[in-house]
Amino acid sequence: MILHHRVIGEGKPLFILHGLFGSSDNWQTLGKRFADYFKVYFVDQRNHGHSFHSDEFSYELMVQDLENLIDHVGEENVNILGHSMGGKTAIGFTAKYPDLVDKLIVADISYKQYPMHHDLIIEGMDSLDLNVIKSRSEADAQLSKTITDWGVRQFLLKNLYWKDKGQLAWRMNLPVLKEKLPNILAEIPFETIDNPTLFIRGGKSNYILESDYADIEEKFPHSEIFTLEDAGHWVHAEAPEEFYNKVLQFLLM
Repeated sequence: MILHHRVIGEGKPLFILHGLFGSSDNWQTLGKRFADYFKVYFVDQRNHGHSFHSDEFSYELMVQDLENLIDHVGEENVNILGHSMGGKTAIGFTAKYPDLVDKLIVADISYKQYPMHHDLIIEGMDSLDLNVIKSRSEADAQLSKTITDWGVRQFLLKNLYWKDKGQLAWRMNLPVLKEKLPNILAEIPFETIDNPTLFIRGGKSNYILESDYADIEEKFPHSEIFTLEDAGHWVHAEAPEEFYNKVLQFLLM
């Protein structure tokens, strides 16, 4: 099956991969700006957005999903930009298919294994009885009992849609995401990636620590690590202008 995707712009292809609990819609604003220079592919990864649901969920499968898509649309020598989970998919893809990739941009994630840290988000979404809740405001009020950050709640609520009149549902495959979460926190195994790579980290995030730099520089010998000091994990949303300028500079040089 081919991942759901949308394309705008012309030129060298740039594939954008969202993070866990997200969708390609999260990248519309920046993607439209990148489309002034590139042929931008907005991609929904499996079990997210408008793409297919599957009981299987791992980086190995998501890498193959991306290869299937790139082959389906007939592109080669592509640029890939991935945030969080999407960044790990992009790393795994570049490690397996280096000849298909020109440049790689990884937003606030490393290849390493991460400890379990989405418990409250899963618990909050799981607590919503969508047979009872009849509006996004009701869903927000319920979520606020476990998730205090307004921005995170709004990000999650973008996944709700009207399945039928008066019936809300999640676009994401929540049961599988919950079950397979350890797969998404796992390390991406590879030797080295020689493709030019830009890591953009949030200064207020703990996903890429300064103690990670040596390992990253060893595994990615042609890489740069750039910090947006005032941004957290959602670097592209919290510092969009600086993020856009840095990515564009990297891709055009």
